[in-house]
Amino acid sequence: MTTILDPTDERVPVARQITPRTGTIEGVIGLLDISKPRGNVLLDELERLLADRFPDNEIRRYAKPTFTKPCPSDLRLKIKSECSVLVEALAD
Repeated sequence: MTTILDPTDERVPVARQITPRTGTIEGVIGLLDISKPRGNVLLDELERLLADRFPDNEIRRYAKPTFTKPCPSDLRLKIKSECSVLVEALAD
């Protein structure tokens, strides 16, 4: 059994189903820092773990200019054109 931890404040838990995973990733892995404090620390460690697990994949880093606004359209299009997978992360 897998437990999903959701950082949002949900007074009534929402039932979720995990999509089956293949254990592999093909193509470029993108990591998006939303520019909250210490998000880069989390992404640094995630990048290290992904590089160890998927050594044949290229990993690219991106950053939003600020966490207070949505990701700019030009950055979203750049990520979409360059990446097969994207991880968006934040940490406080």
